[in-house]
Amino acid sequence: MYTAVKYVHVISVVLSLSGFFLRGLLMMRDSPLLRQRWIRVLPHFNDTVLLVAALSLAWMSGQYPFVADWVTAKIFGVIAYIILGALALRDASTRRMRIACWVAALAVFAWISSVALTRDPAGIFARLAWRSDRQAAPAGLSVVAGRGSGHASAAPRSNPLPGSARTPGSRFRA
Repeated sequence: MYTAVKYVHVISVVLSLSGFFLRGLLMMRDSPLLRQRWIRVLPHFNDTVLLVAALSLAWMSGQYPFVADWVTAKIFGVIAYIILGALALRDASTRRMRIACWVAALAVFAWISSVALTRDPAGIFARLAWRSDRQAAPAGLSVVAGRGSGHASAAPRSNPLPGSARTPGSRFRA
């Protein structure tokens, strides 16, 4: 059941991004198609399916906002994406501002996706911190992100899986 809900969620994410991208292109061309009812209503249906699937996944996996930090980061990212998307497609006063908000919303969407794929609240930015900190870690120590501190610190490696290059909850490679 979990796998089926996850596929529904991922398909809804792809449809949401595709629809937002296409509506942004229509906005840039000042297309009258953007004002048609089905183009305005269909995204709400898909986003409802997306939200229900996301809530179901959180419930089934036991990973809740303010408990799992990456889920909390995704929620704040989705809020930013919604605000930027509303500005991009309807509320911004100038065309230039709508385009800027559209590009920013796409960037936030990419970050949200990276958070989901890495299960790290920093998402794609965790990779940048990992590279710079990895070189500075002494031998026998690994780089582990400091929770909430905004910086990484060296910590002794505790690897419960022999031969594994990764421990649960960490962002290092041996």
